[in-house]
Amino acid sequence: MSLENKKILMVVAPEGFKDAECFIPKAALEKAGATVQVASLRTGKATSDQGQGLSIDFAADEVKPHNFDAIVFVGGPGMVGKVGEPSFVDLARDFFEAGKLTTAICIAPVILANAGILAGKQATVHESAQSDIEAEGAEYTGKPVAQVDNIITANGPAAAGDFAKAILKALE
Repeated sequence: MSLENKKILMVVAPEGFKDAECFIPKAALEKAGATVQVASLRTGKATSDQGQGLSIDFAADEVKPHNFDAIVFVGGPGMVGKVGEPSFVDLARDFFEAGKLTTAICIAPVILANAGILAGKQATVHESAQSDIEAEGAEYTGKPVAQVDNIITANGPAAAGDFAKAILKALE
C-alpha cells in the first residue's frame, strides 16, 4: 500500500497528548509513504503525557483543509479540556465539510461531536465521554473502532493499532 501523495494532519494538545494514540498512527502512515504534519493551539513543541516531544508545524487556526487528505485528532489527558476549543471544533467541521477523512481517538471524538458531525452516526469514544457524544446526537457503539462514511473514531490507546489500520484502508 502506498500513500506517497497523501498529506495527513495530526492534531494534538500542547501538553499531555497520549503517546500510543499519536505515534502508532503516525508511524503507520509514514511507513505507507504519507506525509504527516502536526497542528496544535500554537506552533513550537508539544509534550506527551509520557514526556515525549513533538514538533508542531501549524497553529490549528491557520490550517486549510484543501492542503490535506485527512485529519487525525489525538486524545490523552491534555485534550480533555480542549474538546470545545473553537479552533479544533472548526477544523473538524471544515475537514468534514470538505469531504476529507475526519478521524479522532480516545477523548477527541468529542471534538467531532461538538462540531456537529457525529449527529445520527455510530461512533465510539473513551467510555468517560460516552454521554458527551450522545448529548450531541451520536450513537455510541462501545467498539474499539467505529467507521461511518469518512469518519473514523476509536476509544483509546489499546485501539491505536486498529485505528491506524482503518485510516490506512480508508486512504488507499
